[in-house]
Amino acid sequence: MSQISADIPQPIRGEEGGPDIGPRNVELDRQNPDLLVSPPTDSGTVPNLKFSFSMAHNRLSQGGWAREVTQRELPIATTLAGVDMKLDPGAYRELHWHKQSEWAYVLEGSCRISAVDQEGRNFLDDVRKGDLWFFPRGVPHHIQALGDGVEFLLVFDDGMFSENSTFLLSDFFAHTPKSVLAKNFGWSVDQLEHIPEREKYIFPGQVPPPLEADRVVSPTGDVPRTFKHRLLAQAPQRFPGGTVRIVDSSNFAASTTTAAALVEVEPGGLRELHWHPNDDEWQYYVSGFGRMGVFASSGVARTFDFQAGDVGYVPFAYGHYVENVGNEPLVFLELFRQPRFQDVSLTQWMANTPPQVSADTVNVPRSLIEALPKTKRSVVR
Repeated sequence: MSQISADIPQPIRGEEGGPDIGPRNVELDRQNPDLLVSPPTDSGTVPNLKFSFSMAHNRLSQGGWAREVTQRELPIATTLAGVDMKLDPGAYRELHWHKQSEWAYVLEGSCRISAVDQEGRNFLDDVRKGDLWFFPRGVPHHIQALGDGVEFLLVFDDGMFSENSTFLLSDFFAHTPKSVLAKNFGWSVDQLEHIPEREKYIFPGQVPPPLEADRVVSPTGDVPRTFKHRLLAQAPQRFPGGTVRIVDSSNFAASTTTAAALVEVEPGGLRELHWHPNDDEWQYYVSGFGRMGVFASSGVARTFDFQAGDVGYVPFAYGHYVENVGNEPLVFLELFRQPRFQDVSLTQWMANTPPQVSADTVNVPRSLIEALPKTKRSVVR
């Protein structure tokens, strides 16, 4: 038997388990300690609720790249899908539209976004780290990186969404007869000699000029509701263990199909025990290290570990918590295919129920129940 190194994690919990002396991926075991050695409270079979963008296929283009986590990669994730995209300075995500709505969060850098709605009303603005945008389904738009380049998260309201099924302007041109294009635009066929032969998707470009120099005045005016929201400029809700910023149709009117919360949990803090009464939760981990425990009813529970770039998922009504297990803030997004954010706090529910009922149910003194706060504390320490 080969010697077992003391710094290699082993599937041992007290007197249970035993050393793994066979082939294994030690780095993955280190990243997922609660899968290798599950807490004794875990029980039964819960589907996989985690997938990392680092394990997703990366589509490389001149000017940037894109990788996606859809229901194909994470089968439980039926409501939402995500894309991690990077554009070099000046590069385009070309003119396009989707059958799904597009919600986006800028992770690093900055870019220019534009859209034109069904009335010809237009929108143009610059977004930077911590900003959001939202484009309704079917509304054409484009993205172009500014001088520092940009990386952003896109979230679509269909778990089966794929970037490969986007409607691209270059692809539309390539598959329309030149005679039809000429007639449509009032051009000559000769003027269409160099149109694309296939989709361009992501391609290089020049860094755009100042915003005002790029504006186009539409005779029908601007879109009635801005497609941009400055999430980090929004005052957070502060709690003993961190902060929460909620953005949904109540404060970002354009975002009619997607609600979100940006959660920051301090070291040692906990996104409290809770569940969501209206839909599944799709998560993206921005920074830090966390673990999530999920209760699926019927005596079934499972624990997962997360770090930056990971996607998590919690099915509708499953009880769960997210704990910061690192020494830096844990920052993650909670997203829902709903116009409004909703959650149920376990503490608040018990505190607003006759105290003897709660005390008798969990076998604790009534005085402990009476001391619970009756208002929500989304992040605790």
